[in-house]
Amino acid sequence: MNMNLEQLQSFVEVARIGHFTRAAAHLHLAQPSLSRQISTLETDLGAVLFHRVRGNISLTAAGESLLPLAKRMLADADRVRHEMQELAGLAKGRVRLGATPTLCVSLVADVLTSFHAAYPGIDLHLSERGSRGLLDELAEGTLDLALITTSEEPSPNVASLQRLPLLTEELVVVAAAHSPLLGNSGSLTLEQVALLPQISFHESYDLRATTMAAFHEARLSPHMVLEGAEMDAVLRCVERGLGIAVVPAMVLADRPGLQSARLTNPRLTRSIRLAHRKDLQLTRAAAAMQEMIIKTADMLSLTAAGKNGMVLRAL
Repeated sequence: MNMNLEQLQSFVEVARIGHFTRAAAHLHLAQPSLSRQISTLETDLGAVLFHRVRGNISLTAAGESLLPLAKRMLADADRVRHEMQELAGLAKGRVRLGATPTLCVSLVADVLTSFHAAYPGIDLHLSERGSRGLLDELAEGTLDLALITTSEEPSPNVASLQRLPLLTEELVVVAAAHSPLLGNSGSLTLEQVALLPQISFHESYDLRATTMAAFHEARLSPHMVLEGAEMDAVLRCVERGLGIAVVPAMVLADRPGLQSARLTNPRLTRSIRLAHRKDLQLTRAAAAMQEMIIKTADMLSLTAAGKNGMVLRAL
């Protein structure tokens, strides 16, 4: 049997409209072509499907039996086609994700690992910058998504962006695992932190602006032993006992060489948000990335609370 989907579509359309010429026009076919498809289908099936009496078209018993089967076959074929299109849409593509440096060594690493495992054919591009720079890149259209914090002043382009709250994260004080710098209380005031040898981040880091603003407001001058370091350098120097640092609680994951203490009076936090442009619909790949980020953030908020002084909560 050589029955095909095109023949079944023609059969269903003639049955629906009850007229060969109008059905042909609806299918964008010449009427003789449609008639040949139906005749071929009848020959293949060995049954007449339509009564043709002076232009009046009606289904025969065989046609009545075939109609629900034909509709089901066409619906199944349509569903398979859409499923394949969805798969094809995520078999290739590109996602341009931006994130702050502190998030790149924590949340982003987990997100990219999971996303690549799920969609290995998608090209991933990562931009690591401060929140203000990431917001500008989004506004310029060079990023699809960006993970930002609220410690920077709003970008002038922020009105054109959608910002989805993900997590609120506590900033903690870290020192080498066996260092006596943090004492035994489990918490430190900002005044106590100012007296300790401190490693400061590069000026492009949102964290530097947050912590320095807190010191300035409290009229404190922190004791800096190293300034201008990147995240990995800060953590390595702390692990080797050079000094302490104020970092997001999230970076403590998988860092057995560090100990932490809560920061009180004042308690410092930051909010993590996922941003994208309001006027551009996310590609299928970018939408899948957004879903993966939200899922990973939710899991992180459930597992992080209470671990090594970490305090995270979903927004």
